Amino acid sequence: MRRPAQAGAAPSALASLHAGIAAYYTGTLTRFGATPLGVDWSCEPTQQMRFVQLLKLCDLSVPVSLDDVGCGYGALLAFLHARHPASVVDYLGIDLSAAMVRRARRLWRGTPAARFVLGHASPRVADYSVASGIFNVQLEQPRADWELFIADTLDHMHAASVRGFAVNFIQAPPPGQTVRRGLYATDPARWADHCARRFGAVTEVIEGYGLREFSLLVRPRGAADDVGHQPRPRLVQ
Repeated sequence: MRRPAQAGAAPSALASLHAGIAAYYTGTLTRFGATPLGVDWSCEPTQQMRFVQLLKLCDLSVPVSLDDVGCGYGALLAFLHARHPASVVDYLGIDLSAAMVRRARRLWRGTPAARFVLGHASPRVADYSVASGIFNVQLEQPRADWELFIADTLDHMHAASVRGFAVNFIQAPPPGQTVRRGLYATDPARWADHCARRFGAVTEVIEGYGLREFSLLVRPRGAADDVGHQPRPRLVQ
């Protein structure tokens, strides 16, 4: 069985970056409470639209375990209860912000099969892992450092997911257009190729759902429902 420890501990250089992310989202929670604005989303409909795309990874017709990386106050759990009430989901939320974890635990106190832990990676191996929006807010971090954080997070999600993981990104704008300062935007091939090569995985990019972004679904090669991106051959010098 795959174990999270295989991904390795985050480099020490990431510690201050993790602390900055925690401080940022603790601040949004303090200002806006347990709302989409509290996790830096503009509104509930777009927040839920992202959940729809990410959950295309999951077969919810059977009992599953699901890790929610960067869970915030547990909005995905509320979405699952509303949209998939018959599904049996062993849910674990993971967040860097202690304030978010405390709020989530209060909101979901007594909810069966739902737990929240503080950290940057899951302490268990689950069927699936998802992360909604955690790569978008780069703030003042250098792009190279932010991409190190992304790659490290993907390593941990892969190691902790038996049946695959899903994340989303802001899509790089066309030439002549820019994104708001402090946001990270990228081309879909950048991270689809990375996951295909590094994990030997099959990847699927979902676009065209009304937002300037894309969702990336990563499945282990050989899964019955494999679709999408194939790794490009590595050139030998």
